[in-house]
Amino acid sequence: MSTAAVPHADAPSSPGRGVVLEARNIVMRFGGLTAVDDVSFQVHEGEIVGLIGPNGAGKTTFFNCLTGMYKPTSGEVTLGGRALPPRPRAVVTAGMARTFQNIRLFGNMTALENVMVGRYCRTSSMALTSILRGPKFRREERESIDRGRELLRFVGLDDKADHLARNLPYGEQRRLEIARALATEPQVVLLDEPTAGMNPRETEEAMRLIFRIRELGMAVVVIEHDMRFIFTLCDRVLCLVRGALLVEGSPAQVQSDPRVIEAYIGGSEDDDISADELTEEDVEVLHAEGVDVEPSRTSARSENGR
Repeated sequence: MSTAAVPHADAPSSPGRGVVLEARNIVMRFGGLTAVDDVSFQVHEGEIVGLIGPNGAGKTTFFNCLTGMYKPTSGEVTLGGRALPPRPRAVVTAGMARTFQNIRLFGNMTALENVMVGRYCRTSSMALTSILRGPKFRREERESIDRGRELLRFVGLDDKADHLARNLPYGEQRRLEIARALATEPQVVLLDEPTAGMNPRETEEAMRLIFRIRELGMAVVVIEHDMRFIFTLCDRVLCLVRGALLVEGSPAQVQSDPRVIEAYIGGSEDDDISADELTEEDVEVLHAEGVDVEPSRTSARSENGR
């Protein structure tokens, strides 16, 4: 799947921009299994950061630690310099929102109502005021409706406001989930596989949408398996393998790092794989994952000769 038609929207370099999100030495263990192993990273204002890695690398678990879904075994997450408690509502209220790998919309609610749910953390009407529909409740409801329609227009769903979420096409459900996340007024948006199941046109639309989110001043962290998408979209990319941070750098640096190639095609732990040692089969696998490797540099060694 090519995304070359969408140009990379350059952001200012990280130096000079404040750190908005920081994870320090995050460890997440489930019994004897270490799912996240001492991972640290920073996200700067207005930056788009990509998180890649093979299946089971710990990417979504790391997201869950950042957003309070899991309480890390050890380590600390800060947003704007303040430590975040491991509670999802507190994290959202502090200014970090996310989408999920598996879409989690309210199927029997309209698109507008789903976005309005995201506004809940920014309203203050209590139960009695809501039951009696007092002036404060009516004012906040009007504001939520207006903001919801603005966000639906922002993601290109303004004509679907009254449609039930379950009746929307898959790509539009993805965009609706992003609109709901934006309704929380975040500083940082975490997107877990936002283009999964999308066709090339929908993928390009998703990329443009993420660039527009960045233009609003928000930082974005993206998990994706489509590495062409990641390398075109992101200012910086991190690769996780077996729960640990393998490499971090610019898209060009990460894409050309032999350790990333090895992580995606496998190999013995004491044998580094270089582009000169790849078989044609290896190259096909890497191209399918979005890693560009020059086919002419591959060797003719057989699979049995590895």
